[in-house]
Amino acid sequence: MGKERLSFSTYPFRFKNSMTENNDLGLQTIRRALLSVSDKTGIVEFARELTQFDVEIISTGGTARVLREAGIDVRDVSEVTGFPEMMDGRVKTLHPKIHGALLGLRDNPDHQAAMREHGVKAIDLVVVNLYPFAQTIASEGVTLDEAIEQIDIGGPAMIRSAAKNFKMVAVVASPEAYAGLLKELNRTGGALSLATRSALACKAFQRTCEYDAHVFNYLGAHAALESFQASCDASLEEMIAETTPHNALWPMLKLRLKKVGDLRYGENPHQFAALYDRDEPEGVAHAELISGKEMSFNNYVDADAAWQLVCDFDEPACAIIKHTNPVGVALGASAEEAYRRALATDPTSAFGGIVALNRKVDEAAARRVIEIFTEVVIASDYDVRAVEVLRTKKNLRVLRAVAPEAMDGLEYKQIGGGMLVQTRDTHKLKREELKVVTRREPTEDEIKDLLFTWTVCKHTKSNAIVYARAGQTVGVGAGQMSRVDSVKIGAMRAQLPIKGSVLASDAFFPFRDGIDEAAKYGITAVIQPGGSVKDEEVITATNEYGLAMVFTGVRHFKH
Repeated sequence: MGKERLSFSTYPFRFKNSMTENNDLGLQTIRRALLSVSDKTGIVEFARELTQFDVEIISTGGTARVLREAGIDVRDVSEVTGFPEMMDGRVKTLHPKIHGALLGLRDNPDHQAAMREHGVKAIDLVVVNLYPFAQTIASEGVTLDEAIEQIDIGGPAMIRSAAKNFKMVAVVASPEAYAGLLKELNRTGGALSLATRSALACKAFQRTCEYDAHVFNYLGAHAALESFQASCDASLEEMIAETTPHNALWPMLKLRLKKVGDLRYGENPHQFAALYDRDEPEGVAHAELISGKEMSFNNYVDADAAWQLVCDFDEPACAIIKHTNPVGVALGASAEEAYRRALATDPTSAFGGIVALNRKVDEAAARRVIEIFTEVVIASDYDVRAVEVLRTKKNLRVLRAVAPEAMDGLEYKQIGGGMLVQTRDTHKLKREELKVVTRREPTEDEIKDLLFTWTVCKHTKSNAIVYARAGQTVGVGAGQMSRVDSVKIGAMRAQLPIKGSVLASDAFFPFRDGIDEAAKYGITAVIQPGGSVKDEEVITATNEYGLAMVFTGVRHFKH
């Protein structure tokens, strides 16, 4: 992310200058500063520079001690307020002589009179960074009480007071800003411009917003857990009904989004786009680009679809994706074999695709990948020779990603005027959950293929039909308005022999025509959710053709 930069151009508004020290830049001389920081990185050097401008420094507890040990003259907050720090430091800056000093308007006679009457002396600069709440809750075994003690109260209150009054007060909420501020102070002889103060205020409100979101989400998750535990005397069905998904989807959601950087454009060149980070350690947004051009908007979307698909397999797997749909997917004894088998599904459509592998890529796999034009390769790791081979294609984007421990969390889809939110489709079908509904039961090999095909179908846009055999896709029919059309298109696109393959459907067959069509191509078994009012008609058709069919009881629509 680099160093924090302050630029007034980011905030395209202008303020009428009403400063006591009236000038074109709205300069405000810094005479009095309050320093109270959890992260003490650079604070001694920053404070020492402030003293060169005869700035009076006020401070609290640990910060004051560090500054005094460095030989810097400091006045305690308790001396200013006339109250000691109390309740283990919970109460120290929550006082009118602090907040009045931050909120008082210097160009308002009534405010100035109140400040004189009550002995409130203005503070021009606040330097505060907050308790490490996010770092604390990320620690293994942290208790609720330990987390609560890291919820900062006085810090956000001072930041907000100073930021509200940015026309007269500067607020610094991050050590990264020190260097830039010192440059301006040196350039102006100890003053900060209105442009800088307004930019600092925006950064400060961003910081408190992010901080509150961390607290909100943590306490929300804890409340959900408490609710679940409280209902443990109920049956399993009641617990699931009471705690899922309602406790995952709160009445108000706060998204923590931090801009990583701008993209060249969005889905199309006339659209603007950027990548934002949601403070989650895994996923494509955090993948390391180890070679090739910068990622585009569409690259990220397709790479995410490919990565989620291969991470759904325990065996070595490869997926080739175009426009978020599988071109080919296969298992293999090695990364090279998995790629070769995935490519064989549709070598023509694989041109310009995204390749994902859930195993380390070796030289053999890398040499296979560069045989055709590929936009992105994403994998869990690469050996040295593989990277050397892939780098021979200078435009090929090579990503290293961390496989998620669990594909849980929430998904968001924006619509006009709102946002749709749902839990991720994390369902992973187990063999024992299959329900055989035909006279003929599937063989062991067919069961393996049915489970493989079902997983691929889960990651294919609806209406989805997937043909596969021996851990290798044969044909994919994706995104059609008619399910029987998906059956036809999947077969039409098959370049490998379709006879002897199995078929997966992401939702139930509404009529027998889908089975009638699929049987023409020589399939042997079908996997589908079931649940149609025409199930008996569909089962009858399947029996007529001597096919095996299993119901999953789970639908995998993907829009």
